[in-house]
Amino acid sequence: MPLGRAEEKIESNEKKMLIGKVMSSPVISATHATTIRAAAQQMRDHHVGALPVFHENRTVGIVTDRDLVMRVIASPGFAPGMETTVGEIMSPDVITCFDDQQVTEAAALMGEQQVRRLLVVDRSGTPVGILSVGDIAEHVSEELAGQVLGEISEARAGDARG
Repeated sequence: MPLGRAEEKIESNEKKMLIGKVMSSPVISATHATTIRAAAQQMRDHHVGALPVFHENRTVGIVTDRDLVMRVIASPGFAPGMETTVGEIMSPDVITCFDDQQVTEAAALMGEQQVRRLLVVDRSGTPVGILSVGDIAEHVSEELAGQVLGEISEARAGDARG
């Protein structure tokens, strides 16, 4: 089915939009030694859902609000103390994209990797921002953001059945 003029314009804008123009910055981060309480407070204070985790100036993981719920609060047999650190619960695999890539490429990566946020780096590897599905919805296209969420939800539903 051919696209209408408005849809063609949206699709054209999606293809031209660079990640650096829509990402959230600066990067709000934690260290592997940051306590989970301090990390949660940073998320609350800065209105973010993920913190890249650094150790000796390199990215070693990412901790999300979902990690705090699933790996701390709702985890059977895990008794977090006041000194439990982000390093104990973080996801070690950080999915990144470049600030000069197209948003559509990042959206495809999010769907493939089943993540809602990507750490954005420049070509030298320096973290410069975070791209979230919300950033895509707010600045690029609600339709594209919906497609990403659909892919993530579909895959998680498949995992739960499988």
